[in-house]
This record gives sequence, structure tokens and C-alpha cells, in this order.
Amino acid sequence: MSSEAQASLQSVTKNFDGAIAVDDLSLEIMRGEFLSILGPSGCGKTTTLRMLGGFLIPDVGEIFLGGVNVTGVPPYRRDVNTVFQSYALFEHLDVADNVAFGLRRKRVGKPEIAKRVGEMLDLVGLRERARAKPAELSGGQQQRVALARALVNMPAVLLLDEPLGALDLKLRREMQIELKRIQREVGVTFVFVTHDQEEALTMSDRIAVMNHGKLQQVGRPAEIYEAPVNEFVAGFIGASNLLPGTVTGGHVALSGGVQMRLDGSRASAFRDGEEVVVSVRPEKLTITQPTPDTWVHVDGRIVDVVYLGAATNVTLEAGGDLHLLAIEFHASGRQQDRLAPGTEVAVSWDPEDALVLSNSRQVADDPPPQPKET
Repeated sequence: MSSEAQASLQSVTKNFDGAIAVDDLSLEIMRGEFLSILGPSGCGKTTTLRMLGGFLIPDVGEIFLGGVNVTGVPPYRRDVNTVFQSYALFEHLDVADNVAFGLRRKRVGKPEIAKRVGEMLDLVGLRERARAKPAELSGGQQQRVALARALVNMPAVLLLDEPLGALDLKLRREMQIELKRIQREVGVTFVFVTHDQEEALTMSDRIAVMNHGKLQQVGRPAEIYEAPVNEFVAGFIGASNLLPGTVTGGHVALSGGVQMRLDGSRASAFRDGEEVVVSVRPEKLTITQPTPDTWVHVDGRIVDVVYLGAATNVTLEAGGDLHLLAIEFHASGRQQDRLAPGTEVAVSWDPEDALVLSNSRQVADDPPPQPKET
């Protein structure tokens, strides 16, 4: 465990009735960072969070907080607090008393309680609602009370289990900004579990991507988005065109006879005949505009157009017979007038903007059975 780490999971495995929930996971969480654990339902992210909090004990491996091994230590003896999606506020207590609850259990003096509760309510912008009951608050306000109650004891690590999941989209986005602001102001290490890619990209200093109980990639949001290490990460983080192909003679042969060249360093990473996946982000594509000869050029027909306001998602079919090259991209403004189903178009991209990834389907077609996260 490095000296900069606030928490660490080392080779942690957790099984439920023979089904692997978390599989040999090692992860260091740096002091004062906002780390998001991101993945689809059943990937093991909530199980990981509960092991950090002491609600579950790993079958194998160790957990450290502040350099201390806490693997078998119960939740109430760990320097962590948890905010759940349900908030779990005490309905019979007002806002101030909800926030003060943990301090009173620790027998903190009344003047100190009043001071710290006031500071927390100022931090979350609820000083004027101190005497309101939870039932009188909006969902966003209740979430802030739960956050203030968890932070008032200034834990070393705050665990957040999809706390924005019950909010509507507009409020959810507002709270994303607020949560990040609060985390920066208090300097507490946040570990945030979510299945929402946009949420993780918006809020995180680093993102840990999980799938089938295994850690897939850890990095800054830009690293995860621009340089995914495998097909799963490329497809799960944001929109991406994942185009199957075969390496041959310094090129990748895609469906419909389309060829994409590989430079020397990338060509040497794959052997001739190897099946790969080319990942191209929608914003890297150009439609019906002059482009250099070195770019990949695809002719096709628009089969679907979905208007999303700021952008339009267009799906193109290219190639022939049973092999279709589906490309999704974003367009706006005057381009939308030319993007109608049935229109023949040309799409291009710079090979430098595409990632070539090993085809994960060659490794394992059928993942092991996974338990439901609770």
C-alpha cells in the first residue's frame, strides 16, 4: 500500500453461494480523491463498496484503511461513513437533529455539536431548513441532509452507493456538480458507486471500471474515454463504434472490403490473421466532407436518424451480403437537413483516431454466472 493511499483492497475475492461477485480485485484509493467505481448491474461494484465499509467480509484478500488492516473490523469501528440511495433519514427528527445524530452517539459536547452541524448545513446549503422534517424536503434536499450527516464526523473515506439514483435527470445533474464541489471543500476521500457513465466522467478524479467481478481499467476520465484497454471499456464508456476486423499485412480488414492502415508500432502489436475490434468514437467521424486519402472512407446508406437536440444520432449501413458496417455519429446544424433515412452518404475517419483492440470474444464467450447485487 503506497503512502498516498487512503484505502486499499488487496487481492480481494467474494463469493455468494458459489457465484463469484468480486474476483481477485486489487485497488488503491488515493487520499482526498473522488474515485468512482463504474460498471453494469451485477459487476461487483456494490459488493466492493460493502467490503470497504465492513458490511461484508472478503473470502480472500485484505482491506486497509489509513495503512491499517481492517479486513475483519466491523463497520462501526472503521473510519468510514456510507450514503445510500434511500438516504435512510430519521423521519421523526428534523434536519439539524438528523445531522447531529452521530455526534450525539459519540457524546460530543453540545456547543461543538451546534458548531459542526451549522458548518455542515452551510456546506450543503440547508441552514434555513434546519427545523424541517425529511417529509417536507425535496429529494435533492434529503440527499444533502444524508450527505451532511455522513460528513459531520469527518470520516477518512465516504462511501456513496448510487446516491443520485432516485433523482430526476435535471436534479441529478445539479447534484453531480454539488457533490464534487462539496468533496473539494471538505477534502474527504469519496468512493462513489454508479452504473452511469456520464455521471462518472463528470465527477471523478479517477474511474475504476468493473465487469464480471473483475477490475477492467483504472484511470482519469480522459484516459478511460480516449484510451480504453479493451472492448468492454470502449463500448461501456460513452458511445463507440466497435467494428470487428482481421489484421492482415499492416492493415485491418473490416466488413465490406474496407481497409484501415496500421502504423508500425500498432501493426507490430498484432499478428497477421488476428481478429481485432476497431473502436471509433462518433465525434471522430466526418460525413460527406473532403478528407485526406490516408483516412478510412466508407460508402453507405442511412437507415435510422434519431434527433437528440444538441446532436443527431445517425446509423449507416455499409458493405454487402450479410456483413453490415454500422456507424453511429453525431451531427448538428445544417447537416441534419441532409441526414434522412435512405440517403447515400460517405463517412470517413483518421486511423490515428481509432483504437485497435484484441477481440475479447476469442478469450471467453460465456462469462461465469454472476449473483445479483443487493
